[in-house]
Amino acid sequence: MVSLTISSASKPPSFAKGFPLTIDVTSDTTVADVKASIAAKFPKFYSARQKISLKTDKKALSDDTKLSTLLGSQLQGGELQVKDLGAQVSWRTVFLIEYVGPLIIHPIFYYFPRLWYGRSFQHSELQKYVFAFVMLHFIKRELETVFVHRFSHGTMPFRNIFKNSAHYHIFSGLFLAFDVYRPKYSATSPYVVGTYRNNETFLWAAAGVWAFAELSNLHTHLTLRNLRPAGTRTRKVPYGYGFTQVSCPNYFFEVIGWLVVCGMTNSIAAWIFFVFGTVTMSLWALKKHRNYMKEFGKEYPRGRKAIFPFIL
Repeated sequence: MVSLTISSASKPPSFAKGFPLTIDVTSDTTVADVKASIAAKFPKFYSARQKISLKTDKKALSDDTKLSTLLGSQLQGGELQVKDLGAQVSWRTVFLIEYVGPLIIHPIFYYFPRLWYGRSFQHSELQKYVFAFVMLHFIKRELETVFVHRFSHGTMPFRNIFKNSAHYHIFSGLFLAFDVYRPKYSATSPYVVGTYRNNETFLWAAAGVWAFAELSNLHTHLTLRNLRPAGTRTRKVPYGYGFTQVSCPNYFFEVIGWLVVCGMTNSIAAWIFFVFGTVTMSLWALKKHRNYMKEFGKEYPRGRKAIFPFIL
């Protein structure tokens, strides 16, 4: 048993004024154990709020890292830093809040057009299809959040919940709902009557492609879930349906689903959400693709792209 000093990398929170802190550790002590010791001293400074790093390096240390691998076998005199990440909220909660926005917003615009457009009108089949697509998509997202997804990171800063939710509540919620349920797309609008937007065969074909994309997206989420045993952060190379050509087929199928909505409506709001979402998912996919290649090396299939087969 030796002593280890924990200093504060920034101004500590008001409920944790005892830094620097000295704790007793062994060669088997992990970063998670250090966090637990700090939380035991300052209960409000719970582990999820803490970022532990070396004094000479600001990079966060993994919870399962042993101190002996960081500071050598001679731990006496070693020093780590802790930074307060602020109040935390679980990723599962964040996702539930993000996806519930469109589920509330779209019915308000769809069922109460007089409030937003000043008059009532008959919805076109196009609007009915789009409404069904949006509601089913986000209901699926909520169910996946509760029953399918396993998160490698348990929490995120509470303040980020507003930024993350804005994308869904504003772009796929307010903007999309206001645009696609307005009179321009109604059953008697010349923009719809006599066009492909009112063609039953086209609408059924669009529904078929959309359903294919949604079910394929669900399938890849289930594949990813089965790669990670409950309660672990285990990562394995994903194989199977969708993964032959790209590292992130879930994003690829998501893109297809929203592209269907854009093609059906040609709504400027739909296109804005589609472009913004596609760029964001492409950046996520490229990062995950690089991480896969770095982590698994030669074991990772070299022919895969990040998100779009043969392209990116």
